[in-house]
Formats: sequence, C-alpha cells, structure tokens
Amino acid sequence: MGICESCHSGCCRSFAVPISGADIHQFTHYQNKNFWDFACRWEDSEGLISRNLAPHFFFEDAPDVPFVICLKHIPSVSFPGTTKCRFLMECLPDEEHPKGLGRCSIYHSRPHTCRSFPAKLNDDSELAILYEIPTNGRNGEPAYDLCPRQWTPADLEPNETIQSLVVAKYEMTFFKKIAVVWNQNPGPWNSFPEFINIIYSNRISSGQISKTNQDQSLGDAEPISKAA
Repeated sequence: MGICESCHSGCCRSFAVPISGADIHQFTHYQNKNFWDFACRWEDSEGLISRNLAPHFFFEDAPDVPFVICLKHIPSVSFPGTTKCRFLMECLPDEEHPKGLGRCSIYHSRPHTCRSFPAKLNDDSELAILYEIPTNGRNGEPAYDLCPRQWTPADLEPNETIQSLVVAKYEMTFFKKIAVVWNQNPGPWNSFPEFINIIYSNRISSGQISKTNQDQSLGDAEPISKAA
C-alpha cells in the first residue's frame, strides 16, 4: 500500500466519491448491499464534485438542484463531529498512530474512482497524470488532512492505474447517457435504484443491436422505472 500504510485515510473522509451505475449494480447484485446503505445524492450546484466527469441528476422533490450520486458518509468515531466514507474501517489513535488508521472494507471491489486516485487521464487517454494533493481536504480539521507527501509514479502500478482510469471514464460516459434519460422527466429519489437496476441488468443482448435500438431501449426504461 506504500504511502497509505500508516494513514488515517483523510481522502476517504474529505471527498464525496462519485459512483457510476455500474458501481451501484456491482454492489447491489454481486455484494448483496442495499442501495440505501451505501449510496447518497450529493448536491453539486458548483460542479465541484462532478468536475465534468460524473453526471448530474435531478429529482422530483428538488427539480432545480443538480445532484451527484456518491458513496454515503457516516459519522466518524475516531474524529467526533466529522464524517467518513461508509466503507472506511477505523482504528482508534494510539502512540504509534496519533490519528489512528483507516482501511477500506471493500478494497478489492472499491469503485474505479477510488482505484485511480490520485491520477487522471491525459487528453489521449493513454497516460496517467498525477495531480497535486492539497495538505487538507476540507476545513482544516485534522481528520481531513491528506497525504504526508506528494505521490510519485512509483507509488502506482502503471497498467492497473490506466485500466482503472479508462473504465472509470467509460462508465461515467455511459452514466451520463442514463442521466439524460432520467432528467427528461425527473422521478422521485426512492425510485432511482429500480431505474438503475433495469438499465444495468439489460446491458447484454442476445444478438446485434443498432445504436438506434440501443438509444430506444434506454428510453423505454424511463416509464417502467417511474411507475412506482
């Protein structure tokens, strides 16, 4: 784990982590997790969460508010008054680790957004570029302190990093198409999981399908999902 070995996981506390429909389907169908236990909608009026990568969704109860679908945060035990990712396991501080330790409880099945941190694709999607990590992720609270040093290329496995970035970009691009369908007639938040289930459970066809038919199939999902 390199730079993360003795970390209290400030990144898993500081950031709202966007997830894709594929992430949601993976959690609900293959890990038997309840949507409401791991997902939330995070208001993103300034685009600081989406960063032009994750789609915005609108909902019936707040039709003018853009939301990004993210991993849920819950209160932290190690740092009272702060929050952490739902899947972050905390070890309380001790003499060796004054901020405690943090470990991801779904590390091997974590979203590709997490897998590729802290890198992004270049314009040709062929190289990964490390971006600069600030010293603190939110408001100066010690819980939100980030990496003790800047990352170097040696800290990441090159092929896995590129693959994670490419998959993350692909899935978010597809998720944007899903958002277009949903946002044509925003439904209630409580019907969103079923809408996602319908789309992602039907990504495999028994034969060839044209782009026109593919777009039509996405459109057909809307009234079914909104019927609840």
